[in-house]
Amino acid sequence: MTLTDLLVSVAVLGLLMTANLTVLQAGSRAWETGAARVEAQENARVALTRMARDIKTAGAGAAATFAAVTVAEPARIVFHRDENDDRVIAGTRETITWKLDAGILRRDAGGGAQPIVNGVRALAIRYFDAAGAPAAVPEDVRSVEITLTTEPVSVVGTGVRTTVSTRVRLRNR
Repeated sequence: MTLTDLLVSVAVLGLLMTANLTVLQAGSRAWETGAARVEAQENARVALTRMARDIKTAGAGAAATFAAVTVAEPARIVFHRDENDDRVIAGTRETITWKLDAGILRRDAGGGAQPIVNGVRALAIRYFDAAGAPAAVPEDVRSVEITLTTEPVSVVGTGVRTTVSTRVRLRNR
């Protein structure tokens, strides 16, 4: 083997290693994007499921003489339910607030606003009356449409966002 043969072999090996590295980097980027997509979708699914399940119970109680929803804002909802059937809305777990606070979806049921999901980029809540028209006042709310957009927190810079939406009818109204 001559020096020329050795140099050609090293050059070919260098080209093969460069191609191998390029394929490895592309695979790594694809994996990161997939992981980001899964994280965003999972966060959105968890948040939407918990919110919907909670909002369905608004107005529950033995004597539903109280307003089910008292605050109906585009990114915040406050509703009530009589957990212990004493016909009084007081104490923890009877007044529930869902709100978006600096990219964190929070739920407050009397013990402070607890984080539910990080990476929330947008929360839009729309309120409807019994006829399906936009509700004018919180007392008229009979169904709620939730639209939630999430981004991954652990994998940044991928540009992956997930938007989910559902419409929930208050069971007890």
